[in-house]
Amino acid sequence: MNFVVALVVGLSAGALYAVIGVGLTLMSVLTRVINFSIVAVGVFGAFLSIRAVPLLVQAPPEVRTAVVVAIAVLVAATISGLLGWIEATWLAEASTTARSAVTVASLLMLISLSFVLFGSRPQPLRPLLVGPAFVAGDIAVTKVGVALLITAVAVAVAAWIVIRRTPLGVQLRAISDRQTAAELLGVNVKALQIGVWVVVGGIMGLCISIIGNTGAADATSMITLVIPGAAAALVGAFKSLPMAIVGGLLVGALQGALTAFPSITLLRDWIPIVVIILFLLWNQRKEVWDVAR
Repeated sequence: MNFVVALVVGLSAGALYAVIGVGLTLMSVLTRVINFSIVAVGVFGAFLSIRAVPLLVQAPPEVRTAVVVAIAVLVAATISGLLGWIEATWLAEASTTARSAVTVASLLMLISLSFVLFGSRPQPLRPLLVGPAFVAGDIAVTKVGVALLITAVAVAVAAWIVIRRTPLGVQLRAISDRQTAAELLGVNVKALQIGVWVVVGGIMGLCISIIGNTGAADATSMITLVIPGAAAALVGAFKSLPMAIVGGLLVGALQGALTAFPSITLLRDWIPIVVIILFLLWNQRKEVWDVAR
């Protein structure tokens, strides 16, 4: 495969990683949680929505698609909100590490439940968008990649506007920086935190519906997309939304570039792990420098 073509193909996958990275960053900044189950709730919602297709055979294709996507978003948002309620109710004063560890348990639970309900066989989760958005010579940019990149940028911009320019954003920043003080001032911390979980879960349900089975054919494999998504968020240190987008595109581009070399193409799955290790080592090195100074 031509190197440039392989690079562009990788960017399409990178757009999905960027969306996941943005979601992880938002939750880290606003709820003090690194939500490892973020992809699992979206995948579960999208795959569960397939079960509604036989009930809609008489409906026009547009209506059927809209209903299935709505179910995916609703289920993902509901599950995510339930997890957020558990965190906000019983782990309100816990550390970020403890709160994040609970999401690992949620991830394992959803993986097990997905295996029971959907099995390991490919599921007919069709992507919402098919074909190239535009073609330039041998390079074709897919509609799915463009839609996901637009989604990542739109979520990041919308989050910045809400957090920096609205009264709601003031409350969100307050519960992130000084949760106890915010509670004393009458801010409904629990409701706001659950709201963040619901919104991010719904976005993931929509994104998984957009990509369909282009990322993976079975639910369990698709859930592992949280790994490159976490690598993307780590590029921005789970604090910067623009850097999370850059990180997602970077990881996707590196993976795509490796497919141009058949002898090492199997190493593409190691790219997110390598990125995570490198950034962890860099952050650790920075801490050592700070101590030395």
